Amino acid sequence: MTTIALYRNDFYLSTAEAAVTAVHEDGTVELDQTCFYAASGGQPGDTGFFEREDGSRIQLAETRHGATKDVILHRPAEGEPLPLVGEKLVLHVDWPRRYKLMRMHTACHLLSVVCPYPITGAAVGEDESRVDFDMSETVDKDQVTADLMKLIRENHPIYLQWITDEELAATPGIVKSKNVRPPVGLGRVSLVCIGANSAVDSQPCGGTHVSETQEVGAIHIAKIEKKGKENRRFRIRFGAPDPYP
Repeated sequence: MTTIALYRNDFYLSTAEAAVTAVHEDGTVELDQTCFYAASGGQPGDTGFFEREDGSRIQLAETRHGATKDVILHRPAEGEPLPLVGEKLVLHVDWPRRYKLMRMHTACHLLSVVCPYPITGAAVGEDESRVDFDMSETVDKDQVTADLMKLIRENHPIYLQWITDEELAATPGIVKSKNVRPPVGLGRVSLVCIGANSAVDSQPCGGTHVSETQEVGAIHIAKIEKKGKENRRFRIRFGAPDPYP
């Protein structure tokens, strides 16, 4: 069954009510709607817990898509009880973890502005993220950090715009990633826009993001690794650079 993904319209929604629509043999649970982000595009799925009517909790280990993008599966942690089909639950996202991932994912988008090269891979993490670029140029990580922090301090707004799958197919140049395709198949695709009138950036993305760049906070490029003749891996971490490498 189709699950309504509430997070697509509200990245800050951390709790919601839902009903169980299916419990599968592998222990995964489907809901009629969810605020838990399903792993996609390099961003991990949400964790947290289900609250039952008696106040007891079912801890979640992961959230992921099923056979299609409109199916979202919630997997309880090992040893946790399973809810019943039709049961009403209150969903609670692990907000501190989600918020760090939102800040990190936004930082990755800002990095793609500072380094305007095709993206060949990315992984968003709570404490460190990586973005791989199709590039042969040598750049200074401290200068990249300075350019990132300039965008963050300027506090540009971040918001969504929606285009149809057909509009995306007609303008393939807006996709920066060479390997990860935007989440199509649902009829429309979200564009993450940074800056008034998308002045800083606009790219298709189904991940979650903060609402203004200053929320990213202090960030730095910890390392730039050469992964091939024309591939560079940038590692992003929270906080100021370590003055003693």
